[in-house]
Amino acid sequence: AYNIHVNGVLHCRVRYSQLLGLHEQLRKEYGANVVPAFPPKKIFTLTPAEVEQRREQLEKYIAQPRLGLPQPMRQDPMLGGSETFNSFLRKAQQVRVGPGPRLSGCTKGPGCHSCFFLQETQQIPTEEVVLEVLLSNGQKVKVTILTSDQTEDVLEAVASKLDLPDDLVGYFSLFLVRETKDGAFSFVRKLQEFELPYVSVTSLHNPEFRIILRKSYWDSAYDDDVMEHRVGLNLLYAQTVSDIEHGWIVVNKEQHRQLKSLQEKVSKKEFIRLAQTLKYYGYLKFDPCITDFPEKGCHVVVSAGNNELNFQVRLPNEQIKEGSFKVTRMRCWRVTSSVPMSNGPSGSSPGKSEVKLELAFEYLMSKDRLQWVTITSPQAIMLSICLQSMVDELMVKKSGGSIRKMFRRRVNGALRRSDSQQAVKSPPLLDSPDASREPMAKLSSKLTSVSLRGISHSSSANDVGANDFHGNYAFEGIGDEDL
Repeated sequence: AYNIHVNGVLHCRVRYSQLLGLHEQLRKEYGANVVPAFPPKKIFTLTPAEVEQRREQLEKYIAQPRLGLPQPMRQDPMLGGSETFNSFLRKAQQVRVGPGPRLSGCTKGPGCHSCFFLQETQQIPTEEVVLEVLLSNGQKVKVTILTSDQTEDVLEAVASKLDLPDDLVGYFSLFLVRETKDGAFSFVRKLQEFELPYVSVTSLHNPEFRIILRKSYWDSAYDDDVMEHRVGLNLLYAQTVSDIEHGWIVVNKEQHRQLKSLQEKVSKKEFIRLAQTLKYYGYLKFDPCITDFPEKGCHVVVSAGNNELNFQVRLPNEQIKEGSFKVTRMRCWRVTSSVPMSNGPSGSSPGKSEVKLELAFEYLMSKDRLQWVTITSPQAIMLSICLQSMVDELMVKKSGGSIRKMFRRRVNGALRRSDSQQAVKSPPLLDSPDASREPMAKLSSKLTSVSLRGISHSSSANDVGANDFHGNYAFEGIGDEDL
């Protein structure tokens, strides 16, 4: 069996025969000239070297740019975004794999590699469950869904519970987050259409992981669309207050006084209008991590927003500097992962080594100079997703389109409405701003991942090939007037 990791997280485990069945179905639907070649069958039992070779071939097959992964619709929406492919991933996610029976006479304990391959599969039954989804202000929205409901179904159920109009649902997304001790959220990834949110969050077996509803666009001009409706306004207001409270939006004392006054008057639109003028409004802030810019080993806090990645870098001399890397100056980027060789005791569980994730992007520093900048972070996948969504939004805007869209209804009927709508509660008044935050000095003005792993006790670093790169269609050159 093979582990399929999507966006840095174990999504499902599948066998060669299952992938072969998917391949044959895609060939039947789209033709042999469209679907990539599939690793051939072998008559005899595979040697360990052949097993690893097949794993690498399958990984290249699944991550083929023409298959549109890790971001369906990027390269070939016909395949990567097809219902056939997404349905395969959803059904595979419904099968949980656990440890099987011990080999007779085995005394090596749970770390025995021979027994590790005796896996038992369990089909997760399709049944009604209650799923808890958080809003930015911590409010809990409980929706009744099926365990087999995909992301779109769950988003629809949450929107129905809140009475959010259908034409505004497309402005919001569901995110998998990890709740920190101070009540803030560390973003893991945006939930995709090929996964089942209930299974995704419960399979982690950790109450710190939650699902949260948050706006999914970057351009604050779209706020006007959302604020047209009472529920959209309340959701945006709650998110803005939360971002200010957690320090994601920078507020000085006078601005804080004005915001608190508007909050006391319940002037939500005016509150948001003022917040739009503040630094880092609409940004996602990531956990502290490591970068090689401007030099190796620097600690950095990265924020994504306004079509850029903002760096707040702590240099080796403890000086704090800040700079931004525009997405339109990134020629391409890639996410790489590696699993170090396990050097633990023989009793340690296989496959438990921590995966190291890196996001690297090639940036146009000046007219004729490109430079790679690397971020080492467990949130590298989420960073990549942010970059891609910024590019998508820029391209839609460039083509004269709009992200406003009616949420797709189910083929077999109308939207599922709950018996009672749930109102979005107003957050408490803002606390005083943190005066201890360090001021930032400016730097120079000129700055999604699918892998297939065999179920084994060790892996080596993944090689980076051409297929690992994300080309940027919004990339712009620098002219003399920019220098």
